[in-house]
Amino acid sequence: MNLLVQTGRLQILAERLRPLCERLASHSLYRSFKTVEDLHVFMEVHVFAVWDFMSLLKTLQRGLTCMEIPWVPSKFAASRRLINEIVLGEASDIYQAETLSHFELYLRAMRKCGASTIAIETLIEGLGNGSSWEEALIKSGAPDAAQSFVRNTFAIVEGNRLHATAAAFTFGREDLIPDMFRGFIRDQNERLYGKLELMRWYMERHIEVDGEEHGPMALQMVSELCGDDAVKWDEASEAAEIALQARLVLWDGIERILKEKRMMQALP
Repeated sequence: MNLLVQTGRLQILAERLRPLCERLASHSLYRSFKTVEDLHVFMEVHVFAVWDFMSLLKTLQRGLTCMEIPWVPSKFAASRRLINEIVLGEASDIYQAETLSHFELYLRAMRKCGASTIAIETLIEGLGNGSSWEEALIKSGAPDAAQSFVRNTFAIVEGNRLHATAAAFTFGREDLIPDMFRGFIRDQNERLYGKLELMRWYMERHIEVDGEEHGPMALQMVSELCGDDAVKWDEASEAAEIALQARLVLWDGIERILKEKRMMQALP
């Protein structure tokens, strides 16, 4: 694909998504956090987005690399390298000389600061026992906001359009979280004598790798998969918009839970 055309397509896509990205970055949810208990609410919902991100990632790995025997090289040379690098980091990163997935780190961060992991662990247990993701999700008792977000993710995964999955993966990432929220985590971490250090590390790690390494490479992946096909570019744009809108709905849902919680606490 011509580099000039590639750059132009990405610029058009970025402009189309800019209003949604700006709404996410300035969402009122970030101004809603007052206590560590508020952060617990966030983590107990957001952990489902941390978990289902891996299904997007593994869908891309399966589609971009050969995972069959006998092996043959896939045609997506640049993209398969990107995906394998991201899988390495997401599924087996190094934290304080220990190898853990980011999902496992997030669970550990939740436990360390006192957030409940019952719903997400019920989901994982159900999957381990052979339940479908739909059955396991319902039985987990996850908040409605989390369940809706997961269903949106799997609708993209099960659409079997690799370029659309790549776009949803690329544009719905954690580097959208603003400094305001990371500052709240830092301040609470200091107040709680380091109980949020893992959560802080998770956020900063995603900002680092998404912005400096994986983000630019993921854009190249979208370009490689869409090529010169206008229909694929339209479908990728639509998938990216859906992913960002789903994140907005998730943030709205968490904010609603926080408001309802405060109303209940205010009752005599």
